Amino acid sequence: MLVLLAGIFVVHIATVIMLFVSTIANVWMVGSSNFGTISAGLWLLCNKTCSQLPVSSQDEASLKAVQAFMILSIIFSVVALVLFIIQLFTLEKGKRFYMTGAVMLVCWMCILIAVSIYTAQFTGAVAYSTNPHHGYCFILAWICFCFSFIIGILYLVLRKK
Repeated sequence: MLVLLAGIFVVHIATVIMLFVSTIANVWMVGSSNFGTISAGLWLLCNKTCSQLPVSSQDEASLKAVQAFMILSIIFSVVALVLFIIQLFTLEKGKRFYMTGAVMLVCWMCILIAVSIYTAQFTGAVAYSTNPHHGYCFILAWICFCFSFIIGILYLVLRKK
């Protein structure tokens, strides 16, 4: 049981770190140009230097929604981690980690919404570039989506022994 708890804790920490990296780094879409590789994230467009992400007025609300939901997913994931640690020491034997699982599933839903909006609105669109493809931050966000769902379900099923 202790090994299972330690494993869930390590995967949860890894999920939080990957959420931070995928939200902060500017490599959601990558393309090439005459000047080298161009990468676009949620915040900046980077070539050799980084500048403000050029977004049309119709896509601005979508980008703000993606940014907001990714930040919310980080917040909920950290709250779930703190709840898990608190419940680990205060929960009675035989009880389940319902609160931690519920908060982690809310994090999962925030990631789903953010990545789905990004996929629908911004896939294949990197300004001033050719041959755009997804970067590692986009892939990390989908990995966090899977991990947060699995962790959330495990928290709901897990009993303290």
